[in-house]
Amino acid sequence: MTATEQARGRIVLAPSAKACCQAGGGEGAGAGAPVIALAGAPNTGKSTLFNGLTGARVTMGNWPGTTVEVSRGVWRATKDSAPCSCEDCDCGSGGPLEMTLIDLPGAYSLDPHSPDEELTRDLLVGGPEDERPDLAVVACDASRLASSLYLVAQLRERGIRMVVALTMLDVAAKRDVQISAAKLAHALGCPVVGIDPRRRTGLDRLARTVRATLLQPVPAARPTPATTDSLELDDDRFTWIAAAVEAGTSTPVAQKATLSDKVDRWVTAPVVGPLFFLAVMWGVFEVTTAVAAPFQDLLDGLFSGPVTDGATWLIGALGLGDTWVQGLVVDGLIAGVGMLLTFVPLMTLMFILLALLEDSGYLARAAVVTDRLMRSIGLPGRAFLPLIVGYGCNVPAISGTRILPNAQHRILTALLVPFTSCTARLTVFVMMGAVFFGPYAGTAVFGMYLTSIVIIVLVGLLLRGTLWKGEPIEPLVIDLPAYQVPTLRLTASVTWVRLKGFLQTASGIIVATVAAVWLLQSIPTQAGEQFGEVPVQDSVYGVAAQAISPVFAPAGFGSWESTSTLVVGFVAKEAVISSWAQTYAVAEPEESDQPGDLGAAVMKTFTESSGGHPIPAALAFMVFLMAYTPCVATLAAQWREIGPKWTLFGIGLQLVTAWVLAVAVFQVGRLFW
Repeated sequence: MTATEQARGRIVLAPSAKACCQAGGGEGAGAGAPVIALAGAPNTGKSTLFNGLTGARVTMGNWPGTTVEVSRGVWRATKDSAPCSCEDCDCGSGGPLEMTLIDLPGAYSLDPHSPDEELTRDLLVGGPEDERPDLAVVACDASRLASSLYLVAQLRERGIRMVVALTMLDVAAKRDVQISAAKLAHALGCPVVGIDPRRRTGLDRLARTVRATLLQPVPAARPTPATTDSLELDDDRFTWIAAAVEAGTSTPVAQKATLSDKVDRWVTAPVVGPLFFLAVMWGVFEVTTAVAAPFQDLLDGLFSGPVTDGATWLIGALGLGDTWVQGLVVDGLIAGVGMLLTFVPLMTLMFILLALLEDSGYLARAAVVTDRLMRSIGLPGRAFLPLIVGYGCNVPAISGTRILPNAQHRILTALLVPFTSCTARLTVFVMMGAVFFGPYAGTAVFGMYLTSIVIIVLVGLLLRGTLWKGEPIEPLVIDLPAYQVPTLRLTASVTWVRLKGFLQTASGIIVATVAAVWLLQSIPTQAGEQFGEVPVQDSVYGVAAQAISPVFAPAGFGSWESTSTLVVGFVAKEAVISSWAQTYAVAEPEESDQPGDLGAAVMKTFTESSGGHPIPAALAFMVFLMAYTPCVATLAAQWREIGPKWTLFGIGLQLVTAWVLAVAVFQVGRLFW
């Protein structure tokens, strides 16, 4: 089965904005519907255009390589947007037309240098002509037109219906670049439409143009020069591109330095650049924790108060009070799921701030800033892209390693991604920061992210010096987009998609995990005890946790209450706080006037297990949580991308690294706190 057949016949998964999983694009149109391929170089607004045309959702990030796999959705060209006066065609005589739109991975040309670019080539020209897309919409950056037209030149040679969609017109205008769509279309030999995917303008015109072009015959392939010299063939293409650009654009004789150029002199500088990057990320975490705190307290009071009281009253009214049903609902589901929901304001703020950084164009600069650091661990600067995605979710980050052309670099990056601190871990860090560091919680959380970077560098150096000696490192080639003012529509869309993805994934995992934890906490291990009425420490859950607790005693958190959450966290880090809430709500209600006061219970546990050194014990716990295996979904992604051998190696590497660092942090830290 060819790649195009696969795209026509099934949904192909693409990275989404969820905090800890993947999701596919929308369903395609019906059988026989036109298939439109959306192609273009990375960072030309292609995925944003896909969103605007289909309403489907893919990750929209302002850095190259956003779309690693293929997403598919339905593009409905309505009667108003695509009128037709023809009498005998299959377009419905002016009625709405449904088309299957395929969002291809970003590629500069049909000459692949990585698996994702190879996929784009295969989908566009790899199969027989009758299995290729009916038309290709090629997104081209109007502010860098020449660099975007190489793919157009190659598709022109293959004889494919094509429409060029010009993006970044506002950026081009700021640079005094004037473009005539009509003249450019004449020079290119295909329709040209100016659009703004971020503001959803020009999309109706694009739909009309695509519909009209579909009615035209497929153009014949253009003969290429009779030469086997690839450099000579490239020269011919560049000559054609230069002629097209000259015919369709006018530029000032002297190019003035743009605002982006002036800003980049500082934010990408060798010294100022990294310091600015760290300051930005510190600000993100500080604002997130400070602003979200009042809303978290409000939701916590809602679930521990009215919701719990209401559920208790209702269960009692049904005659099920003081039974296992009340334990499951109140101490299990409400305590666990309610604790997760209190972090919705935190996640919302985090996603908003990251969306602003992406849409503004700054995160692309981060790849330049970290290029030297990446090279020190044997990776190209391009490897920063999946690593930065890992700070949102490790699963799409591992899939994102496909943008790397070297197989060994893909394996090394996939082994390092689990050390990036995903948003699922963030919820635990914020709670621990609030409990143990009070007003300095934001700084503590930021410190964990710095520690994550240090761990990645140290592990990378270790692997480079042992398993990956002498691996070549390709230079960083990246288009830096112009800085732009983020739009409310795009920011809100990205934030909502990521928050919804996080909640959809986390909710299913949390409910299943909460139910499993409650069941294990209800099963007695000693004779004479009844199901659902056993002290947690005497349940199957408690006994199993006590068996592994001594392993963590040197790290200062060798209590069963703490170690049991790490077992649950192996499934999903979102479940750590929920399992804690369950444990304390069931285990020690008689010792506190507020059974929902999770912070006080955790503080007491860490103080006892550390021998009076709760601060270093908390830091050690946070370091271990950050460094050990993220979740089963991440393992599944690694298994798919790098195989079982390297996945198992990675698990061992993560556990050993996490334990050694946690012990070191506690043993050193207790000398000072």
